[in-house]
Amino acid sequence: MLSNDHDHVLIIEDDERLAELTRDYLEANGFTVTVEADGAKGVERIVELQPDLVILDLMLPGEDGLSICRRARPDYDGPILMLTARTDDMDQVLGLEMGADDYVPKPVQPRVLLARMRALMRRADVSIPAGEGRLTFSNLEIDSATREAWLEGERIDLTSAEFDLLWLLASNAGRVLTREEIFSQLRGIKYDGQDRSIDVRVSRIRPKVGDDPNQPHRIKTVRSKGYLFVKDS
Repeated sequence: MLSNDHDHVLIIEDDERLAELTRDYLEANGFTVTVEADGAKGVERIVELQPDLVILDLMLPGEDGLSICRRARPDYDGPILMLTARTDDMDQVLGLEMGADDYVPKPVQPRVLLARMRALMRRADVSIPAGEGRLTFSNLEIDSATREAWLEGERIDLTSAEFDLLWLLASNAGRVLTREEIFSQLRGIKYDGQDRSIDVRVSRIRPKVGDDPNQPHRIKTVRSKGYLFVKDS
């Protein structure tokens, strides 16, 4: 996917040199870029600008990236790519639990960052064959055209990444999807056997679709394999 003049990226980063280098690189690749250095203004800027993608640093003055992500999510459903200088897996898991779509450890090569951004933005551009845009399972409906889901007629609050995973699982209902398959489909990268992002997202999706996190009946974990979306739960 090539970016176009309408792809607006908001960078929330207090490292001025890094922010400028990233902005220059992205602008050279066709993006419109806005930079915000103050974490205290992060939520306001995300909600006000509604960019196509947010690059959010974890450690910021004023308000940290985890808090910004959590507070912005109710009013912003676009992809959030979190940057972290830490190697602690818990920070990455917390970021995903707060609603981040992906994370990249710093320092990151510009080409790698661009590839991860494009992967996130490509998801919304995937066309769905006619007649395959809506799935219904008892009290759960999932619509790929509008990228929305409803439980008992009430709209479910899902992030972009959560919807993508839910749609992938539901559209393969009755078949076990391995973590390798899920990673390949959603992120375009090979599963390294350690990344917990899929597991975190499943744990977030389960209660949203009426599943019991302790005894799930709709999205089941298949030990040593992956996940199974049950057709009739």
